[in-house]
Amino acid sequence: MAAFVDPKLLHGKTVLITGASGGIGFVTARELARRGAHLVLVCRDAGRAETSRAAILQAMPGARVDVQLCDLSLVANVRDLAAEVGRRYDKLDVLVNNAGVMPGPLTITREGHELSWVTNHLAVFALTNLLLPQLDAAGQARVVTVASDGHWLGEIEPSQVLRNDPEKYSAFAAYCDSKLANILFTNELAHRLDLTGITANCLHPGIVDTGLVAPGRTGLLKMAWSLGKPFMISPERGAQTSIFLASAPEVAHISGRYFKHSKPARLLSGRAQNRAEASRLWQISAQETGIG
Repeated sequence: MAAFVDPKLLHGKTVLITGASGGIGFVTARELARRGAHLVLVCRDAGRAETSRAAILQAMPGARVDVQLCDLSLVANVRDLAAEVGRRYDKLDVLVNNAGVMPGPLTITREGHELSWVTNHLAVFALTNLLLPQLDAAGQARVVTVASDGHWLGEIEPSQVLRNDPEKYSAFAAYCDSKLANILFTNELAHRLDLTGITANCLHPGIVDTGLVAPGRTGLLKMAWSLGKPFMISPERGAQTSIFLASAPEVAHISGRYFKHSKPARLLSGRAQNRAEASRLWQISAQETGIG
């Protein structure tokens, strides 16, 4: 028997989800629509965005589903997105930072950032900070960020020069660095918002069978991904903790925690619990984005 879903749980709530055109982002969006949310889907590709919107409306006729197109690999685009959201919505009840990439060869954007660092972390840092006025206007709001157990292999480099060194670059290591950053950012954000009505939590969705590693990828990472594919979980299962953190009444006042399987979990790295490291990351992120 399917679990009961309260179609009024998020009635009157506006929820913005990045990376909502596929994988756990799409499932999260669809299930929050079932709970009555007014969705704002942030997607990079217009065609995939419209397909996702149509699928949600087919599952939930009458749902309110808006689309904002944005390539999160450029901070300038994130600024434009936040400005447009600010113009269109008086408040934002839930922000789900879901979008993520694991690139192949070292890719430096025209703004000078490594692709996974800017997409997985700097965009999260910038968008969340820029949308704080809308989140604060909701009275009680939530920031949910998709991190990963891969954080235990991550490090926070002190400069872009070191992070962008072609001789030392590893796509997997870069991804792990960004996931550690997600957790440190969440911890510092929760600390800074302690006296507000905004909570901030992050999560490990599990090893999910999505398009994170591109089909055309070659090398050891592609091989490892292929070997592990039979043991991966579906996006339906992988989205459950995001859905829980975005909607469950029992976590309305919990902040600064890392979740797995919809429960608080132990962090795998001491670095992820280091307040000094979280503060240092905030300073680095503010310098690299010009925000915060």
